[in-house]
Amino acid sequence: MKKSQALFAVSLLTLTISGCAVTSQPIERSVSEQRAQSDLQTMFADQESLSAPLTLHEAMARAVKYNLEARLKVMEEAMAQRQVDLATFDMLPRMALSAGYAGRSNVSASSSRSVETGTQSLEPSTSQDRDRGVADLTMVWNVLDFGVSYVSAKQQGDQRLIVQERRRKVVHTIVQDVRSAYWRAVAADRLLTQIDSLMARVAQARDNSQRLSEQRIGDPIQALSYQRALIEATRQLEEQRRALSLAKTELATLINLPLGTQVELAPEEGYQVPELKVELSRLEQEALASRPELREQDYHARISAAETRKAMLRLLPGLEFSTGGHYDSNSFLVNQSWADYGVKVTWNLFNVLSAPAAIDVAKAGQEVADARRQAMSMAVLAQLHVANANFREAQRQFQTSQQLAGLDGQIVEQLRNRYQAQGIGELELIQGELNTLQADLRRDLAYAELRNSYGQLFASVGLDPLPESIASDSVADIAAAFASREAEWQAGQL
Repeated sequence: MKKSQALFAVSLLTLTISGCAVTSQPIERSVSEQRAQSDLQTMFADQESLSAPLTLHEAMARAVKYNLEARLKVMEEAMAQRQVDLATFDMLPRMALSAGYAGRSNVSASSSRSVETGTQSLEPSTSQDRDRGVADLTMVWNVLDFGVSYVSAKQQGDQRLIVQERRRKVVHTIVQDVRSAYWRAVAADRLLTQIDSLMARVAQARDNSQRLSEQRIGDPIQALSYQRALIEATRQLEEQRRALSLAKTELATLINLPLGTQVELAPEEGYQVPELKVELSRLEQEALASRPELREQDYHARISAAETRKAMLRLLPGLEFSTGGHYDSNSFLVNQSWADYGVKVTWNLFNVLSAPAAIDVAKAGQEVADARRQAMSMAVLAQLHVANANFREAQRQFQTSQQLAGLDGQIVEQLRNRYQAQGIGELELIQGELNTLQADLRRDLAYAELRNSYGQLFASVGLDPLPESIASDSVADIAAAFASREAEWQAGQL
């Protein structure tokens, strides 16, 4: 019998353990395909169609409105606001409601015994029904808990403001990425057609040279050297084409267009050289006041200071008010429903022992936040000076590249005239056109770097590329706001 009981116990234990085992099934491919199809529809849904050539400010507007990373920061900010709303409920009194049914298998009876004689002084009796219904509604409000919850709610509000500053930083980064990709895409539009045309001419010249070699016309070494020079020219053209061909793909990704979409650009006419009309000392002061990273550290310092206040509040005794309503269906009660109330002082004496250490930790956190902000301030100033140096250098490089492009353009015109007069061979003309194309590429890339460094200079100051209020959230109004804000910068208005 004991063996049977032991076997039954072991079997029951085995079944229990096996029932607690957790297994996970792999996701079926059909589910992943449905998810992929849904994501593709969601990523590009509810976007304004691109029906006209894209300007720089329209590209920035589309990036701010439709870029998935920017959308994520907006959602995080909304979630932080909901957390602030939730934290405010902690300041309310605690209210508990309970209702139920209570019963027992026998009568709740008791008797009394004399403490002097040890004899029973009262026969067993009861004052409670075996089955009864009960209900309670109790509200408790602790003044100390209210104070701590209020400070915590303020800290949560600062956390929401930190999320806002991080969103500002994301907008700055996205706008700079769009600016860089846009101007490189403009260079690609200007030069890719010329590169393709020149590559076709180089390929034709190579074919002609190979046919002459096969017919054994001319010096073989000279023919091979000619073909090698053409292949080297092709390699250079391929490198230039590769550097430019990805610019539009990067731009389409930033503005959240379906990859493969043909984008026509509408850049400014000519090469407008931006100028800095603000003193560097003013930019330094503005950077220390406006950079999102430093403002985030300001909020962290305020959160640390609030933590110190919370530690000091916990030193105080708590004043607790309570009130409640009760009901009990016990038929022996004279009053089956009643209300009670009370005032109580609570004080955790161990907080007196731990509070000094807690206050020291909070103050140390505040000092660390101050030190971190000061170190970051130095880094911000360094970034500003580096951005200013890059802008000045980009100005010089563009001027030099523009002069070289002009000279190469004049040289290639002379080479074309000589080639038509049969004064030079085709290889010399191709090499001259290749030099001109490379000079144009360097000029356009230098211009793209100039515009990018100009935007980076103001981004390092922490200036918002958008004003505080916009007429609407349409792409056209956001683009107009970008253009207006940039015009203010160029006029020296911060």
